Amino acid sequence: MYSNNFDIFKLRKKASKRISSYDKSGGNRDAIRIEGNSTKVLAEIEGPGIIKHIYFTMILQNPLDFRRAIIKMYWDNEKNPSVEVPFGDFFLIGNCRVREINSFMVTVNKGVGGSYGFNIYFPMPFSENAKIEIENQGTTPLGGIVEFLWYHIDYDILSDQFPEEIGYFHAYWNRENLTKISSAIAEDNKNKQIWSGKNITGVDNYVILDTEGDGKLVGLFLCIDNIAGGWYGEGDDMIFIDDEIWPPPIHGTGTEEIFGGGASPAIEFCRPFSGFHLIENNNYSGNNAMYRWFIQDSIRFNKKIRWTIEHGHANNLENDYSSVAYWYQKEPHKKYKSLPSLENRIPRLPKNFESIWAEVINIGQGLVSIISKLNDKQRDELVPPANDAIYLFMEGKYINALEKLKNTNEVIKQKIS
Repeated sequence: MYSNNFDIFKLRKKASKRISSYDKSGGNRDAIRIEGNSTKVLAEIEGPGIIKHIYFTMILQNPLDFRRAIIKMYWDNEKNPSVEVPFGDFFLIGNCRVREINSFMVTVNKGVGGSYGFNIYFPMPFSENAKIEIENQGTTPLGGIVEFLWYHIDYDILSDQFPEEIGYFHAYWNRENLTKISSAIAEDNKNKQIWSGKNITGVDNYVILDTEGDGKLVGLFLCIDNIAGGWYGEGDDMIFIDDEIWPPPIHGTGTEEIFGGGASPAIEFCRPFSGFHLIENNNYSGNNAMYRWFIQDSIRFNKKIRWTIEHGHANNLENDYSSVAYWYQKEPHKKYKSLPSLENRIPRLPKNFESIWAEVINIGQGLVSIISKLNDKQRDELVPPANDAIYLFMEGKYINALEKLKNTNEVIKQKIS
């Protein structure tokens, strides 16, 4: 039988394969185009098998594409997807602000020109077949400035079926904008730290996952747009397993503890199993994103699970919470509630974001034309500042990035005139 232990030295009977966007004509157009308001099937695989690694890249994509595009995965002819998550959130992109990520299960790596390589390494077994697709709910083609998407899906076809105890990979996205303050909180205490507050039910907590079946939790991505301001992380995680009500069998002591941080992290960090990889401001306002992989310490449930976290101690803060839960379970799974509309998935942005994006694209396209005419010495001198400005934009520092890009553009024009 197949085992996903780290027994790399064992020579098992299986056939290793890849589905990718390579140019079937033998040319070098190794990417696909996904038009606006359309769905593209990336892979349909007959089993038994296991997907080992998935990779994507685009070049200077509109940050909103991270929420416009939806990744869906189906196992064994199921009608309802086991994975249904916005593209960016699936790869730990917090509210469309990109950070490089060097973790055990997900990596995000810089290229040039605003491109990133998005990788995920969760094993994804299937007995009969697997289908992976991307739905582009935007009005323009997915894929950034060149409107193309490159991808690899690496998998094994197995010589025998899986044992009964194997679970199927699942991922679910949720958002609450704004979180609802507990009715127990007095009006004059809302959006303040109230150390004396009480929460002995978990009823008003933000819900990461509420599902049924036989499985185990293996990962969490949490994003908080801290609109209320101040330190947001006094919220405890509370995980209600099977028939247990109160107290929950797993009850934490604060948000930073879940993700392995010291008290109130104000500096970004990225580690193999946990991280606070997005901290927009030292005073905790704005966007914050964090992840935790439960690989050595998965959380088991036999019938059902309700995974929750307070939004501020005793649920006293109104903020924008979104999350991805990653888990394995036996099929069938509970049907997910419908994703919010595209409008209700878009994060808070500068009011003039669309005009900033249009300027970035206009300048970027002009620079591509100019750079192609530079000699090696000029390219070494002039390209890095432009590249830095573009990555600053992808990180969510939109206004600063545009100013830097404009200045760099002027310098390049003067240098070559």
